[in-house]
Formats: sequence, C-alpha cells, structure tokens
Amino acid sequence: MANKNLRLVNVEKPNLYRQTFSYTEFPRLIFDNREVEYDIPEEIWITDTTFRDGQQSRPPFRPEQILKIYDLLHEIDGGTGLIRQCEFFLYSERDREAVELCKERGYKFPEVTGWIRAVAADFKLVSQMGLSETGILTSASDYHIFLKLRKTRAQAMNAYLDIVKAALDSSVIPRCHLEDITRADYEGFVLPFAAELMKLSKKYDKPIKIRLCDTLGFGLPWARVSLPRSIPKLIYGLRQIGVPSERLEWHGHNDLHKVQVNAATAWLYGCSAANAAIFGCGERTGNPPLEALVVEHAQLKGMTEGVNYAAITELAEYVRKESGFEIPHNYPLVGKDFNVTRAGIHADGLLKNEEIYNCFDTQKLLNRPVGVAITDKTGAAGIKHWIETRYQIEIPKHDRRITKIKDRIDAEYAADRVSMISDEEMFEWVRQSFEDNLPPLR
Repeated sequence: MANKNLRLVNVEKPNLYRQTFSYTEFPRLIFDNREVEYDIPEEIWITDTTFRDGQQSRPPFRPEQILKIYDLLHEIDGGTGLIRQCEFFLYSERDREAVELCKERGYKFPEVTGWIRAVAADFKLVSQMGLSETGILTSASDYHIFLKLRKTRAQAMNAYLDIVKAALDSSVIPRCHLEDITRADYEGFVLPFAAELMKLSKKYDKPIKIRLCDTLGFGLPWARVSLPRSIPKLIYGLRQIGVPSERLEWHGHNDLHKVQVNAATAWLYGCSAANAAIFGCGERTGNPPLEALVVEHAQLKGMTEGVNYAAITELAEYVRKESGFEIPHNYPLVGKDFNVTRAGIHADGLLKNEEIYNCFDTQKLLNRPVGVAITDKTGAAGIKHWIETRYQIEIPKHDRRITKIKDRIDAEYAADRVSMISDEEMFEWVRQSFEDNLPPLR
C-alpha cells in the first residue's frame, strides 16, 4: 500500500464483487485471516446526522423542533466536544431556516456543518449559509460510479477533486463522503482517491476529512475478514497512507444488525469520529444511535466530566411527545420499559439489590428509576416493588394488602386476560386495598 503504487485503476467493467454480493443470496462472509491491530485514537468523538440522514427516514422535523433537539444535543455534550458536529441539508427554505436558527445559538459544540452533492451549484449553498465545513457526496463503489452516475472511475474522481478544490479555494473544509465503501474497489479506487485528497490537503495546507460510508450495512467488525467489508482493514489502509485519525469518520447503517458494534469498531481501529443519529433514526434501517455511542464512549474512555448523560432521557421525552417519534418500549437506554422487569423472580432480586437485574445505576446516570411491570408473572415481590417505588414506603412482601392485590391480578389472568395490568388499574387497586392510607405519590 505504498504511496507510489496508489494509482487509479480505471477499469472498463465495474467490479461488483459477485463472490461476496451475489444479490440472490445473503452476502457471503469471506476471511483472509490477515490480522490488523487495534489503533485507538487518543481522542474520539461523535458527529450527528439526525438533521440529514435522520430526516430521510421520517416526516421532516420543523425548524423549531430541530432547534430544540440541537439545544438538547448541546446540553448532553456539556461543552466537552463529545458531540462535535451536526450536519444539515441546505436545499429547502425549511432546511436553511433550521441552519440559521441553530447558528444563532453560537454554540461551539455541536458545530453546524452542511451536506451537498459533488456539483458546483450545491456548493454555492454552503457559501451562502456561511458554513466552515461541508460534507460532499463522493460515491466510491462501482455500483454507484458505473450504474448510477454512468461514469468511469477517472471521470468520477476528477469531478470529486474539482469540487474539493472549489471548497478549499473558498476556505471551506471538505468532508468527502465515500458512499458505499464496503462494496468499493479499495486498492483500485478508494486508496488512490484518498491519496489525491491528502496531496491536495498538503498543497493547500488545509484539512480534508474522509467519511467512510457503509451505505447498505455490509461492514463487518472483524479484523480477519477480507476487504472491502472489514472495517479494521478499511481504516488501517487509510492510516497507512497517512490519513490522520482525526480526519477519519465512520458512517454506518443497520441493514444487517451491526450498526452499533461497527461504529465502536471504527473507533478501536483508528477512526476518531463516529457519525450517529438520535435513537438510531436514518434512512431504511437507521444509523448508529447517538445515545448509545455516548455510553460506548464512556465505556472506552471513562465518564467525561461535563457530559450530561441524564439529558438523554430529556431528549427522548421531547421527541416522543413533540414530534411523534416512535421509540419501542424495549429500546435500550430510553425505551419506556428498558429497565422495567415483568418477571417475579427478577423483581424479588431487585428488592434485595437492584444491581442484580439493572445494568447500571439508571436513576443516577439517566434519571430513570428501575421499574416493574405488572403481569401474571410478577408475583408479590413485583407488586411490593411497584408500590414502594411510587410511594417511597416499605411493606412486607406478605402483607395482606399485597396479597389482596395479587389475588385480583391472578383473577384477571384466570379469566383469560392477555394484556399487562396498567398503572391506572394498579393505582386504583392500591387505593382500594390500602383504603387511602398512603403518602402522596413521589
């Protein structure tokens, strides 16, 4: 992979990697058994694509909703630079209004950046909005170059380099989005293109960033998998030709259920930035969940002073109530039931010590107390826990009033009930059993 060998291979026919991507079968996992070592950057961070890729998966947010979400991202970041940037579409009046509203906040983090296609007309929008950095769509695979753009590799690369030069000439940092890199000819296109970008960076004495886009979620986290699917090898090759870690960014999708581990893997092998969207929104199957990467970062680098982890809960509550954002009840970290147990034996363990069945102190870190949902499997321990957490009292598990409530629950399910007992029902049954002899709700 020496620089002198990095010449564009301008093939006549596209390389579609049919041995791996037959299309009529699931993609094949091919090992070459060549190892790549960890290369964890000293500093790693998150960039956000909620207002770009995230809005390709749902009805668009209104500008005032974008501003509130942006404020909450800033609140989570706490001035640390953990959530370093947000990217925005620039095409519609609504897009540009949202950009202006967020820019007016004057926050250092997250920085407002743009996203454009590799055409001169789009670049004018970046200049008009006064942005210092923009993403540029630079499709990397022959699927896109030959079948979508109808160009040769040389034609595509030259067009990309022209728009990058235009950005540099205008003192805008270009961030090249290598779309579909996990199906791209790595040595025939990706590395030669990256080498040309580094030459331009040196010539202009300005940074050029490279985003590795796993457009269809084909990326794999294992070092011994062959290219182009191995994330460790994709990053390793770019690092070997001199691309600094701080100029590398990973952008994934969840088509094959690896979006989160792939983003963390990118960090482990030398990529400083991981792109994400709130609660995993994003085109088709979604992007890495931003809140999950905040927690992943804490596991890799330790808790960061200044980061407001509890604001993740506030963000979830806002988008659920104000934008109709559907978060599954069992969704990790923010789902309504993510730390709620329905099993009686688990509830009994929670009463003895909540560490037994709670993965961390959700009350302290996320402002989410552990909970118990009431079903026919809950048992007296679960009823006891439900009452104690809401009224801040202690009751023996075999108290006759708990037994009375349990008998009523058992009768419901004996009569073929299939739904869980609602909180409203529980409040009424507790009131009746305790004859209003309870302290106010907490």
